[in-house]
Amino acid sequence: MATALAPQNLGDTARTAMDPDEERAFLDAIDKWVQKEVRPVVMHHDHGDIWPAELVAQMQEMGLFGATIGQEYGGLGLPAVTYAKIVAHIASYWMAITGIFNSHLIMACAVERFGTPLQKAKWLPKFASGEIRGGLALTEPNAGTDLQAIRTTAVRDGDEYVINGTKTWISNGINGSCFALLVKTDPKADPRYKGMSLMIAPKGPGFTTGKKFDKLGYHAIDSAELIFEDYRIPADNLIGGVEGQGFFQATGGLELGRINVAARGVGLAEGSLRLATEYAQMRQTMGKPIAEHQAIQLYLGEMVTRARAARLLTFDAAETYDRGERCDMQAGMAKYFASEAAVENSQTAMRIFGGYSYSKEYEIERFYRDSMLMCIGEGTNEMQRMIVAKQWLKEHRI
Repeated sequence: MATALAPQNLGDTARTAMDPDEERAFLDAIDKWVQKEVRPVVMHHDHGDIWPAELVAQMQEMGLFGATIGQEYGGLGLPAVTYAKIVAHIASYWMAITGIFNSHLIMACAVERFGTPLQKAKWLPKFASGEIRGGLALTEPNAGTDLQAIRTTAVRDGDEYVINGTKTWISNGINGSCFALLVKTDPKADPRYKGMSLMIAPKGPGFTTGKKFDKLGYHAIDSAELIFEDYRIPADNLIGGVEGQGFFQATGGLELGRINVAARGVGLAEGSLRLATEYAQMRQTMGKPIAEHQAIQLYLGEMVTRARAARLLTFDAAETYDRGERCDMQAGMAKYFASEAAVENSQTAMRIFGGYSYSKEYEIERFYRDSMLMCIGEGTNEMQRMIVAKQWLKEHRI
């Protein structure tokens, strides 16, 4: 049975650093849950691509669906640093399940940061409790990195909006019940971003789910199409109550999302290192453990350094976020480096495991399959490098 985590006592919506003892208690509770409930069932759910209903219920009981939502709305009110540590630890054993509550929390973040007081009061308590779970619906068949190219439209009709269009690769698309939906309220706007709005879109008539994608990795969590055909929602579901703000609301929420992906990269990098370290001390060649061979030590030295650097960059971004400062450059650096560290460490671990790495009886192959997604999701690493460079040049003009 999962143990409910106690909310941090916060005034307003500030995210101050937690007391070290309290944070340690949080992380200890997470570790006990991972060891007892998660590790025994990972391979079953991953190999079968099976939705982990029992684990989701336990995450709800622990309050993870309200991890970063303010205490005044029933959430835990965790600072991003503590949240990143929780995500990294879970991901070091199974990355996929962190996506179930991360996508949900990006939706909640948009409402908490940009919603009207009535929207916050109505939706955030249900998001925090996990009564309503969902995610962020941005991507379309012809619009990924270029969000301004979306075609989904919302036309005002009295006190409602009528929405038509299709979203794709949406996490929690099948098992989620509500989404922060990016639409065009003015398709003719120039520049294009001025015609974009973000809606709170619960499932209902006119809102259907398409196929679940069969993926290389990131199993158990569903990624699916969302289809809108004359789907109607109240005009009150327009986040912030003003049209044309959706692009900035959506990308603002991605800062937390990129910190989460960075934390997942940290977890994958550290998990790959853990598995490789254990195996290298058990596997023997030429009369001694392969960990005593210089070639393997060179690999391990690289892996340790990458994992540590990824962790430090991620916590730096989280601390900047917690201070309420702009952190697109820090989040971009963390997301880029940590995700690449995850890929490189998983590949290096595969080399250390040798032929056994290709067997599904060994967990390292899951880390290899899952890690590449971190370089793509929440904005490609190519885009992250551009964001970092542009912000750096802006800050260092001559």
